[in-house]
Amino acid sequence: MKFFIDTANLDQIQEAKELGILDGVTTNPSLMAKEGISGQDNILKHYAKICELVSGDVSAEVISTDFEGMVKELEVLKEIAPNIVIKIPMILDGVKALSYCAERDIKTNCTLIFSPGQALIAAKAGATYISPFIGRIDDITWDGVDLVRQIAEMYAVQMFDTEILAASIRNSNHIVQAAIAGADVVTCPLAPIVGLLKHPLTDIGLAKFLADHKKANA
Repeated sequence: MKFFIDTANLDQIQEAKELGILDGVTTNPSLMAKEGISGQDNILKHYAKICELVSGDVSAEVISTDFEGMVKELEVLKEIAPNIVIKIPMILDGVKALSYCAERDIKTNCTLIFSPGQALIAAKAGATYISPFIGRIDDITWDGVDLVRQIAEMYAVQMFDTEILAASIRNSNHIVQAAIAGADVVTCPLAPIVGLLKHPLTDIGLAKFLADHKKANA
């Protein structure tokens, strides 16, 4: 499984990179605003900074909801760096934009996936990635991880190359369960990734090793 970090914060991206486990970045206008970045020129410059930090794919989201507007935006975004991936919403004109990009070998991430049917259409249109939102599905008392499992089974049967990018990750267990369910990629803030390192028995074991070492060398 590939690990993407879902942020626009350069320090967090650098920290994840230093761990040696960072494969890419996803971000969106909300995350840009959280970092105090506004204005089209500033947003494009910030995407460029992220692409300089990361060798893997960096998802940059279009804002338009009509086909012509999406194309106009994505043509600008794709020029930022070779590793830019265009994030496109799962709507009718979004599917048209996915097809447009597929015909031109432009990488895409179809976002806001909440059903196997949507995942099927996105893959058929040539999406590079699809992003099922695990946490948001859980919020309405459905099973987000089960959706990942259904999509993985469907893609295997149909032999689609589209990668499943599990998004809306709320905790470390979501990452593990998404991996078991067949997700190719997970994207989340840094905290759930770091949370995978933690276990109380590890802390207890390390404390005992250090105490024994100190006793033996007293």
